[in-house]
Amino acid sequence: MSFTQTLSEGLKREFEVVITNSELNKLVDDKLAKIAKEANLPGFRPGKVPVSVVKNRFGKQVLGEVVRESVDKATKDTMEKNKLTPSSQPKIEITSFEEGKDLKAKLSVEIMPEFETPDLSNLEIIKLTVKITDKEINEAIDKIAKENIGTKTIEKDRPTKKGDTVVIDFLGKVDGVPFEGGKAKGHNLKLGSNSFIPGFEDGLLGCKVGKKVNVNVTFPDDYQAKNLAGKKANFETIISEIKEDIELVINDEFAKTLGMEDLKSLKSAVSDQIRKQHDQASREKSKRQILDKLADSVSFDLPETLEKEEYNNICRAMNPNAKPDNAPKINEENQNLEPDKGMKKEEKQDASEIAKRRVRLGLLLSEIGRKNNIKVEEEDTRNAMMKEIQKYPGQEKQVMDYFKNNPEAQQQLSGPIFEDKIIDFILELANTKEKVVSIEELYKEEELDLNKEADKAKKSNKLVNKNKSKKTN
Repeated sequence: MSFTQTLSEGLKREFEVVITNSELNKLVDDKLAKIAKEANLPGFRPGKVPVSVVKNRFGKQVLGEVVRESVDKATKDTMEKNKLTPSSQPKIEITSFEEGKDLKAKLSVEIMPEFETPDLSNLEIIKLTVKITDKEINEAIDKIAKENIGTKTIEKDRPTKKGDTVVIDFLGKVDGVPFEGGKAKGHNLKLGSNSFIPGFEDGLLGCKVGKKVNVNVTFPDDYQAKNLAGKKANFETIISEIKEDIELVINDEFAKTLGMEDLKSLKSAVSDQIRKQHDQASREKSKRQILDKLADSVSFDLPETLEKEEYNNICRAMNPNAKPDNAPKINEENQNLEPDKGMKKEEKQDASEIAKRRVRLGLLLSEIGRKNNIKVEEEDTRNAMMKEIQKYPGQEKQVMDYFKNNPEAQQQLSGPIFEDKIIDFILELANTKEKVVSIEELYKEEELDLNKEADKAKKSNKLVNKNKSKKTN
């Protein structure tokens, strides 16, 4: 086997690979000889089948296997001998092959760009912190108390009022005909909770136990059941019981009902939970700072294949209503359709800018991880898998089987873990300063939509190109 480089342009490399006929014949003969020793064909003793017979029967199949294996090996050897690290799967195309002649192929590959990672200790990061107050803790406990409040049946005969919980039987009808899902018995409904169709709860105010009430309502136009949306309905309703909330005192006894030793322990647990929430929010803010600063720090060429893949992903997010049936195919094997069809020129430009930024950041983070031996261990992926499985109670086995049978799904879990490990590593090295802020400032929603990201991308890409131009000059 020999290879000759025919193209070196940016990150693109092409090679002409030649596998001689004699090499192929030797590999075919070796395979046929092995088959002959193991074959069990009618009329021959096991292991005594002549190679000529095996060749007549299996020759074409073996030649196909040898060509496929030889091409794969040629790809691997060419990459290793030229010390090339591919940024995506290399492509090899057989350009010439006839029986009895040498096999020629064209190997095309995009390689990873070479660049120096920035000095992470020079990154200046502002870590936002919030002081937890007694007021915040008490408000959180009040919320827990309201969610765990009990009820008791009222003894005296009185009409319902807002805040009562009523136990009801009802039958709903549209145009005099009962509809699916419009019937229930012994249903608990808190009046004023707005958990039913608008107007239903108001229709039960001032009613007494045992009295049949006809409640007339109109389903909202955007009601989830399309057959009922905008329709007028009548609910024949009977109240069998009226309950009122039990006055709840927040003390040691209340804390014990939640599994705590006393109120002090409950406050401590709530404080820890609030602190974890604040720390996570602070980390997300720090992460955004890191990504923004890294995006501006290094300039290098981007692999077109990765950039195109990311561009397509972004366009699918920006253009979800595109009609794929009218879009042209990318190629015969890949039935994916042009995701930017129908998008405006400015939208395509935004998607391109975002793609460049994301690919640059992805490569930069990966290189930081590689240089510092940061890896995702099996235990990390297993723990992430278990957390995902817990989201689907009753379907644990199906979800587990899905992950076992889909390596791509496992890879999707390990990607964010890898990124989080790198961010944690950077935070340890960065020049971090703490800043005490209010809760409102910590949780202030930033515009993280694609328009905001496009603006960031334009600025960072412009700065990167400027730095690249300086180095070239």
